[in-house]
Amino acid sequence: MNVVRNGRGESEVLATFSDGYQYSKTKLEESLQKVAALRQAKPAKDAAASTVKREDVDLIVNELGIPRTNAEKALLESGGDLEKALRALVMS
Repeated sequence: MNVVRNGRGESEVLATFSDGYQYSKTKLEESLQKVAALRQAKPAKDAAASTVKREDVDLIVNELGIPRTNAEKALLESGGDLEKALRALVMS
């Protein structure tokens, strides 16, 4: 049952607990929409990370003696191209 107050509908309460907290249908749906949006945005980030090969990161770390995070960043910026990443690191 929805109650209208100040021109806005009050959400349907799904459960009320003894401590006074409630689960409302509207808030639950909003939360689910946010989670779905985050999940859709996440694969793009994972796709970029998957272009970085562990062997390439290890090679850069061992040969240039730089931190792993810097090696990963260089590879990400070069689109996973080891040669471009090495050139960028050597030139900087």
